[in-house]
Amino acid sequence: MQGSANLNIMLKAARKAGRSLVKDFREVENLQAAMKGAGDFVSKADLEAERILKEELMGARPTYGWLAEEGGEEDGEDPTRRWIVDPLDGTTNFLHGLPHWAISIALEHKGNIVSAVIYDAAKDEMFFAEKGSGAWMNDTRLRVSQRHRMIEAIFATGLPFGGRSDLPETLQDLARLMPVCAGVRRWGAAALDLAYVAAGRYDGFWERRLNIWDVAAGVLIVREAGGFAEGIDPEDNPLHSGEVLCANEAIFNTFAKVIRT
Repeated sequence: MQGSANLNIMLKAARKAGRSLVKDFREVENLQAAMKGAGDFVSKADLEAERILKEELMGARPTYGWLAEEGGEEDGEDPTRRWIVDPLDGTTNFLHGLPHWAISIALEHKGNIVSAVIYDAAKDEMFFAEKGSGAWMNDTRLRVSQRHRMIEAIFATGLPFGGRSDLPETLQDLARLMPVCAGVRRWGAAALDLAYVAAGRYDGFWERRLNIWDVAAGVLIVREAGGFAEGIDPEDNPLHSGEVLCANEAIFNTFAKVIRT
């Protein structure tokens, strides 16, 4: 795919930050298991990745706005465009030495996501899309799965941790969904869950209490791969509500009915 200048900037930034994270990830196994030491290390890796991304993205487009998990929000001279960045989605996986985490970058223009990159640096899988131009993983065009029977479908979600108040709701979702599908996976990186729906690896995904940087890139990639992505409440924009539900066209309505009951 011949991408726009902005997309090429995003791809370059993701690869540069990815190299830094992979280097740090190799050091995780050498850390003692003490939470404080390992946690501090991962925080430094996260912040360094965000520094690289900001340097690359804002260096190339200094008038754009900025919104990132660690660095917060900054208005730009151009009020119509901003970068939305998660430098390390799947921090807990990273901390535990699990190679399932990603960099997520989205470009917003007038309230719509127009370009998106999700980079799984540990596996060197670059998922990307531009509005109206399809979705890709490295050199392969992405399409959502073609399964049309719920009993054959695999879904992904996030499970609330640390006593979060939405645990009962998620357990109710699982109680309704698991008897009618082929399985549910919880891999701990929402951006990659969305990318995997786009790639047809998962047939659908839902989760509550996400942040805009968790979903901004992934929602566009899913849609450009032919999938449907909405809020769990169909009236909501998932970028604003922090709740997302997506699947291929064939099973979307049935899946949505299960989750929205």
